[in-house]
Amino acid sequence: ASPDTDFTYTSSESGITITGYIGPGGDVIIPGTINGLPVVGIAMYAFIDKAALTSVIIPDSVTTLGYGAFYNCTALTSVTIPDSVTTIGDFAFTYTALTSVTIPDSVTTIGNFAFYTCTALTSVTIPDSVTTICNYAFAYTALTSVTIPDSVTTIGNYAFYTCTALTSVTIGNNVTTIGASAFYTCTALTSVTIGNNVTSIGNYAFTFAALTSVTIPDSVTTIGIFAFFGCPALTSVTIGNGVTTIDAAAFFGCTA
Repeated sequence: ASPDTDFTYTSSESGITITGYIGPGGDVIIPGTINGLPVVGIAMYAFIDKAALTSVIIPDSVTTLGYGAFYNCTALTSVTIPDSVTTIGDFAFTYTALTSVTIPDSVTTIGNFAFYTCTALTSVTIPDSVTTICNYAFAYTALTSVTIPDSVTTIGNYAFYTCTALTSVTIGNNVTTIGASAFYTCTALTSVTIGNNVTSIGNYAFTFAALTSVTIPDSVTTIGIFAFFGCPALTSVTIGNGVTTIDAAAFFGCTA
Protein backbone atom coordinates (compact mmCIF):
# COMPACT_ATOMS: atom_id res chain seq x y z
CA ALA A 1 0.00 0.00 0.00
CA SER A 2 1.01 3.60 -0.46
CA PRO A 3 2.31 5.30 2.71
CA ASP A 4 -0.32 6.66 5.07
CA THR A 5 1.44 10.03 4.84
CA ASP A 6 0.33 10.28 1.18
CA PHE A 7 -3.24 10.89 2.30
CA THR A 8 -5.27 13.32 4.35
CA TYR A 9 -8.24 11.80 6.14
CA THR A 10 -10.83 12.05 8.85
CA SER A 11 -11.67 9.49 11.51
CA SER A 12 -14.98 8.42 12.96
CA GLU A 13 -16.40 5.41 14.77
CA SER A 14 -17.09 3.74 11.44
CA GLY A 15 -13.54 4.21 10.18
CA ILE A 16 -11.34 6.39 8.01
CA THR A 17 -12.48 8.56 5.12
CA ILE A 18 -9.81 9.68 2.66
CA THR A 19 -10.23 13.42 2.06
CA GLY A 20 -7.16 14.22 -0.01
CA TYR A 21 -4.02 12.91 -1.67
CA ILE A 22 -0.61 14.54 -1.29
CA GLY A 23 1.61 11.75 -2.62
CA PRO A 24 3.78 11.62 -5.75
CA GLY A 25 1.20 9.98 -8.00
CA GLY A 26 1.89 7.02 -10.28
CA ASP A 27 0.37 3.71 -9.23
CA VAL A 28 -1.46 4.23 -5.94
CA ILE A 29 -2.70 1.54 -3.58
CA ILE A 30 -5.06 3.01 -1.00
CA PRO A 31 -4.41 1.27 2.33
CA GLY A 32 -7.13 -0.87 3.87
CA THR A 33 -6.42 0.51 7.33
CA ILE A 34 -4.91 3.67 8.79
CA ASN A 35 -4.12 3.92 12.50
CA GLY A 36 -5.74 0.54 12.95
CA LEU A 37 -9.09 1.70 11.56
CA PRO A 38 -10.61 0.52 8.26
CA VAL A 39 -10.68 2.90 5.30
CA VAL A 40 -14.40 3.03 4.51
CA GLY A 41 -14.83 6.03 2.21
CA ILE A 42 -13.31 8.23 -0.48
CA ALA A 43 -14.65 11.73 0.12
CA MET A 44 -15.83 14.35 -2.34
CA TYR A 45 -13.00 15.58 -4.59
CA ALA A 46 -10.45 13.54 -2.63
CA PHE A 47 -8.20 13.00 -5.68
CA ILE A 48 -9.43 15.87 -7.87
CA ASP A 49 -6.97 17.16 -10.51
CA LYS A 50 -4.19 14.72 -9.58
CA ALA A 51 -2.63 14.67 -13.04
CA ALA A 52 0.24 12.37 -11.98
CA LEU A 53 -2.10 9.56 -10.88
CA THR A 54 -1.90 6.61 -13.30
CA SER A 55 -3.67 3.77 -11.47
CA VAL A 56 -5.60 3.25 -8.25
CA ILE A 57 -6.43 0.15 -6.25
CA ILE A 58 -9.26 0.80 -3.79
CA PRO A 59 -9.38 -1.50 -0.74
CA ASP A 60 -12.33 -3.79 -0.12
CA SER A 61 -13.30 -1.90 3.02
CA VAL A 62 -14.52 1.10 1.01
CA THR A 63 -18.28 1.36 0.45
CA THR A 64 -18.64 4.81 -1.13
CA LEU A 65 -16.85 6.67 -3.89
CA GLY A 66 -17.79 10.27 -3.31
CA TYR A 67 -18.81 13.10 -5.61
CA GLY A 68 -15.96 13.93 -7.96
CA ALA A 69 -13.60 11.58 -6.12
CA PHE A 70 -11.23 11.17 -9.09
CA TYR A 71 -12.48 14.10 -11.17
CA ASN A 72 -10.04 15.28 -13.83
CA CYS A 73 -7.31 12.75 -13.04
CA THR A 74 -6.30 13.00 -16.67
CA ALA A 75 -3.62 10.24 -16.60
CA LEU A 76 -5.68 7.70 -14.65
CA THR A 77 -5.91 4.68 -16.94
CA SER A 78 -6.79 1.91 -14.48
CA VAL A 79 -8.93 1.58 -11.37
CA THR A 80 -9.77 -1.44 -9.26
CA ILE A 81 -13.16 -1.00 -7.61
CA PRO A 82 -13.80 -3.57 -4.84
CA ASP A 83 -17.04 -5.45 -4.36
CA SER A 84 -17.73 -3.54 -1.16
CA VAL A 85 -18.65 -0.37 -3.10
CA THR A 86 -22.39 0.20 -3.47
CA THR A 87 -22.46 3.65 -5.08
CA ILE A 88 -20.25 5.27 -7.70
CA GLY A 89 -20.84 8.92 -6.95
CA ASP A 90 -21.70 11.73 -9.33
CA PHE A 91 -18.68 12.88 -11.37
CA ALA A 92 -16.54 10.17 -9.69
CA PHE A 93 -14.34 9.47 -12.74
CA THR A 94 -15.18 12.40 -15.04
CA TYR A 95 -12.34 13.42 -17.37
CA THR A 96 -10.10 10.45 -16.60
CA ALA A 97 -8.13 8.28 -19.06
CA LEU A 98 -9.70 4.98 -18.06
CA THR A 99 -9.67 2.43 -20.87
CA SER A 100 -11.87 -0.23 -19.30
CA VAL A 101 -13.89 -0.57 -16.11
CA THR A 102 -15.29 -3.54 -14.27
CA ILE A 103 -18.07 -2.42 -11.98
CA PRO A 104 -18.43 -4.91 -9.12
CA ASP A 105 -21.67 -6.69 -8.40
CA SER A 106 -22.21 -4.75 -5.20
CA VAL A 107 -22.90 -1.47 -7.03
CA THR A 108 -26.54 -0.43 -7.35
CA THR A 109 -26.18 3.13 -8.68
CA ILE A 110 -23.88 4.61 -11.33
CA GLY A 111 -24.06 8.31 -10.60
CA ASN A 112 -24.67 11.34 -12.79
CA PHE A 113 -21.67 12.07 -15.03
CA ALA A 114 -19.79 9.19 -13.34
CA PHE A 115 -17.69 8.36 -16.43
CA TYR A 116 -18.53 11.46 -18.47
CA THR A 117 -15.96 12.33 -21.15
CA CYS A 118 -13.75 9.34 -20.44
CA THR A 119 -12.78 9.44 -24.10
CA ALA A 120 -10.51 6.36 -23.91
CA LEU A 121 -13.12 4.16 -22.22
CA THR A 122 -13.86 1.36 -24.69
CA SER A 123 -15.19 -1.34 -22.38
CA VAL A 124 -17.43 -1.48 -19.32
CA THR A 125 -18.97 -4.39 -17.48
CA ILE A 126 -22.26 -3.46 -15.80
CA PRO A 127 -23.30 -6.12 -13.26
CA ASP A 128 -26.81 -7.28 -12.55
CA SER A 129 -26.83 -5.49 -9.21
CA VAL A 130 -27.13 -2.08 -10.88
CA THR A 131 -30.65 -0.65 -10.87
CA THR A 132 -30.00 2.91 -12.03
CA ILE A 133 -27.73 4.38 -14.69
CA CYS A 134 -27.97 8.09 -14.02
CA ASN A 135 -27.91 11.09 -16.34
CA TYR A 136 -24.82 11.48 -18.55
CA ALA A 137 -23.19 8.48 -16.81
CA PHE A 138 -21.27 7.30 -19.90
CA ALA A 139 -21.68 10.29 -22.24
CA TYR A 140 -18.76 11.04 -24.57
CA THR A 141 -17.01 7.72 -23.98
CA ALA A 142 -15.51 5.34 -26.58
CA LEU A 143 -17.63 2.33 -25.62
CA THR A 144 -18.13 -0.04 -28.54
CA SER A 145 -20.91 -2.22 -27.14
CA VAL A 146 -23.06 -2.15 -24.04
CA THR A 147 -25.19 -4.77 -22.34
CA ILE A 148 -27.58 -3.29 -19.80
CA PRO A 149 -28.61 -6.08 -17.43
CA ASP A 150 -32.14 -7.01 -16.40
CA SER A 151 -31.62 -5.47 -12.97
CA VAL A 152 -31.56 -1.94 -14.42
CA THR A 153 -34.90 -0.13 -14.35
CA THR A 154 -33.87 3.34 -15.51
CA ILE A 155 -31.50 4.59 -18.18
CA GLY A 156 -31.02 8.27 -17.44
CA ASN A 157 -31.19 11.23 -19.76
CA TYR A 158 -28.11 11.53 -21.98
CA ALA A 159 -26.68 8.36 -20.38
CA PHE A 160 -24.75 7.34 -23.53
CA TYR A 161 -24.91 10.68 -25.33
CA THR A 162 -22.49 11.05 -28.25
CA CYS A 163 -20.86 7.65 -27.82
CA THR A 164 -19.76 7.67 -31.44
CA ALA A 165 -17.98 4.28 -31.31
CA LEU A 166 -20.99 2.45 -29.91
CA THR A 167 -22.20 -0.17 -32.40
CA SER A 168 -24.60 -2.34 -30.41
CA VAL A 169 -26.77 -2.04 -27.32
CA THR A 170 -28.81 -4.63 -25.46
CA ILE A 171 -31.34 -3.16 -23.04
CA GLY A 172 -32.47 -5.47 -20.26
CA ASN A 173 -35.99 -6.67 -19.63
CA ASN A 174 -36.64 -4.63 -16.50
CA VAL A 175 -35.79 -1.23 -17.96
CA THR A 176 -38.99 0.81 -18.05
CA THR A 177 -37.64 4.16 -19.24
CA ILE A 178 -35.07 5.03 -21.89
CA GLY A 179 -34.21 8.60 -20.99
CA ALA A 180 -34.27 11.64 -23.23
CA SER A 181 -31.27 11.74 -25.59
CA ALA A 182 -29.96 8.54 -23.98
CA PHE A 183 -28.26 7.42 -27.22
CA TYR A 184 -28.32 10.74 -29.08
CA THR A 185 -25.62 11.05 -31.76
CA CYS A 186 -24.44 7.45 -31.38
CA THR A 187 -23.60 7.62 -35.06
CA ALA A 188 -22.16 4.08 -35.30
CA LEU A 189 -25.06 2.40 -33.48
CA THR A 190 -26.41 -0.19 -35.91
CA SER A 191 -28.13 -2.58 -33.51
CA VAL A 192 -30.37 -2.14 -30.48
CA THR A 193 -32.42 -4.70 -28.59
CA ILE A 194 -35.12 -3.05 -26.50
CA GLY A 195 -36.27 -5.03 -23.45
CA ASN A 196 -39.88 -6.08 -23.15
CA ASN A 197 -40.74 -3.90 -20.15
CA VAL A 198 -39.82 -0.55 -21.66
CA THR A 199 -42.88 1.71 -21.61
CA SER A 200 -41.35 4.99 -22.76
CA ILE A 201 -38.69 5.82 -25.35
CA GLY A 202 -37.60 9.34 -24.49
CA ASN A 203 -37.35 12.41 -26.67
CA TYR A 204 -34.32 12.27 -28.98
CA ALA A 205 -33.41 8.84 -27.54
CA PHE A 206 -31.80 7.47 -30.72
CA THR A 207 -31.46 10.61 -32.85
CA PHE A 208 -28.73 10.36 -35.53
CA ALA A 209 -28.04 6.66 -34.90
CA ALA A 210 -27.02 4.24 -37.67
CA LEU A 211 -29.80 1.79 -36.89
CA THR A 212 -31.00 -0.31 -39.82
CA SER A 213 -34.00 -1.91 -38.11
CA VAL A 214 -35.86 -1.54 -34.85
CA THR A 215 -38.39 -3.70 -33.07
CA ILE A 216 -40.41 -1.79 -30.49
CA PRO A 217 -41.97 -4.21 -28.00
CA ASP A 218 -45.63 -4.31 -27.01
CA SER A 219 -44.79 -2.80 -23.61
CA VAL A 220 -43.95 0.59 -25.15
CA THR A 221 -46.77 3.13 -25.04
CA THR A 222 -44.94 6.35 -25.95
CA ILE A 223 -42.27 7.14 -28.54
CA GLY A 224 -40.97 10.63 -27.82
CA ILE A 225 -40.36 13.53 -30.16
CA PHE A 226 -37.43 13.05 -32.55
CA ALA A 227 -36.79 9.61 -30.92
CA PHE A 228 -35.40 8.13 -34.15
CA PHE A 229 -34.99 11.40 -36.04
CA GLY A 230 -32.24 11.47 -38.65
CA CYS A 231 -31.54 7.72 -38.73
CA PRO A 232 -31.07 7.50 -42.52
CA ALA A 233 -30.22 3.78 -42.54
CA LEU A 234 -33.42 2.84 -40.72
CA THR A 235 -35.42 0.89 -43.29
CA SER A 236 -37.49 -1.39 -41.05
CA VAL A 237 -39.53 -0.59 -37.95
CA THR A 238 -41.82 -2.98 -36.11
CA ILE A 239 -44.08 -1.12 -33.69
CA GLY A 240 -45.69 -3.10 -30.88
CA ASN A 241 -49.37 -3.22 -30.12
CA GLY A 242 -49.07 -1.10 -26.97
CA VAL A 243 -47.96 2.12 -28.64
CA THR A 244 -50.58 4.83 -28.18
CA THR A 245 -48.47 7.92 -28.86
CA ILE A 246 -45.85 8.61 -31.51
CA ASP A 247 -44.72 12.16 -30.96
CA ALA A 248 -43.73 14.73 -33.54
CA ALA A 249 -40.96 13.84 -36.00
CA ALA A 250 -40.22 10.57 -34.18
CA PHE A 251 -39.10 8.93 -37.41
CA PHE A 252 -38.41 12.03 -39.51
CA GLY A 253 -35.45 11.60 -41.84
CA CYS A 254 -35.55 7.81 -41.79
CA THR A 255 -35.95 5.58 -44.83
CA ALA A 256 -38.59 3.38 -43.22
